[in-house]
Amino acid sequence: MTAEPVRLGYVGCGFMAQNVHLPNFASLAGCRLVALAEARPRLAQGVAARYGIPTVYHSHLDLAADPSVEAVGVSAGFAQQGEIAADLLRSGKHVFMEKPMAVSVAQAERILAAALEGHARLMVAYMKRYDPGNALARATIARWRANGEMGAVVYARNHGFCGDWTVRLDTSGMMATDEPPEPAPYQEQLPSWLPLGRAAGYISYLQQYTHNLNLLRYLLDVGDDAQVRTVDLDADGVTGVVVLDLAGVRGAVESGSVAYHHWEEHTQVYFQKGWVHVWSPPLFTRPAQSRVEFYEGGAHHRYVYPLAEPLSAWHYREEAAFFVRALRSGEPFPSSGDDTLTDVRLYEEIYRRYLGLTDSAGTFQN
Repeated sequence: MTAEPVRLGYVGCGFMAQNVHLPNFASLAGCRLVALAEARPRLAQGVAARYGIPTVYHSHLDLAADPSVEAVGVSAGFAQQGEIAADLLRSGKHVFMEKPMAVSVAQAERILAAALEGHARLMVAYMKRYDPGNALARATIARWRANGEMGAVVYARNHGFCGDWTVRLDTSGMMATDEPPEPAPYQEQLPSWLPLGRAAGYISYLQQYTHNLNLLRYLLDVGDDAQVRTVDLDADGVTGVVVLDLAGVRGAVESGSVAYHHWEEHTQVYFQKGWVHVWSPPLFTRPAQSRVEFYEGGAHHRYVYPLAEPLSAWHYREEAAFFVRALRSGEPFPSSGDDTLTDVRLYEEIYRRYLGLTDSAGTFQN
């Protein structure tokens, strides 16, 4: 393991890059920002100056050819960023990318093939997996299942009615530009079976609820052992309930959007004699971690509200720190590209069922 800082490039200067990822990577002692790729030149120069980034490229392909760059973070459009990540991986750069990894299984498989071709590693930014509260909940679920003290797991649910996702985030320091972004067509990356008129609903569902699917799989540690049982979504293609089979456990994702001034999301795993309940904090509150409740039944009943360490954690910074550390230590990414392929498969299955393109057994119908 070398003590040399990771030489990181970054692609994109938008909302997530400026408000989350660039300041987080810049704050890490084990990371040095060495290059930036952004198609809007004035914005690129301003952001590079703010973070002391010495080299600016117009194209991510030019950044990919820079031998001084060891790894790259990517924030771009939902379909475009997968293509950018594939180019970088193919060139041998390790990649940290925003979710979703891909908008179709076919695109996801091409990205994973690019990682193999370039002998590079891919981490997808499912920040909930790096939240100490969620990690504590997962460890407790695993312990209860192993010792049997709370009985069997009987049900799991994630309720995400969202609200104001930025919750009055101060963006006054964010650099703006009137430079038009380069067009990023995404139709060719969508599943071949998806009617174009349904693309907006599909993208809206997956870009938000891929987090929720991923969190349920993480808490129950089911890997790829996950299937879609039932889909009941409204005409908007977002509001409703999806029922999953998570390694034999029934799990529900309750989705919707309400005009709420805060953030409304929580996840609960029920045992025969108790439960583990986590409330997700607003995304940009810092420091913050999920609030955790354990209910323990049986002969004696009690509620426990533990605090997970470190109390100073912010899930977005924790994931950046993990990426940098793991590149040096070799430890596996909890949110690897291979693991994320399962989420891509699931939201394709959800939307095929929603559109009536599968039979009752989930078999694809032309």
